[in-house]
Amino acid sequence: MSSICPTCGLPKDICVCETIAKETQKINVKTEKRRFGKLMTVIEGINSKEIDVKEITKKLKSKFACGGTAKGGKIELQGDHKSRVKEELIKLGFSENSIED
Repeated sequence: MSSICPTCGLPKDICVCETIAKETQKINVKTEKRRFGKLMTVIEGINSKEIDVKEITKKLKSKFACGGTAKGGKIELQGDHKSRVKEELIKLGFSENSIED
């Protein structure tokens, strides 16, 4: 038998907590200029307690073929990917209305 999720009461195999959490996030996407004039795309507002931020970072890095990290509750991607990040986050299950550019 699989264990039961304490939040939603469903078995861990079909737990919907992360899906519900994705729809309630307020995400802010912006670009920052770093050392030597390099641009960095920063994604803020994802609750790391409810959603696996490292997994999302891994997917975004492979999709955009860039480096990056997840630290301090933020996702940082090397380069200017602001225009494409919103589309990719929607594909990953985030609500379109909750993502601000």
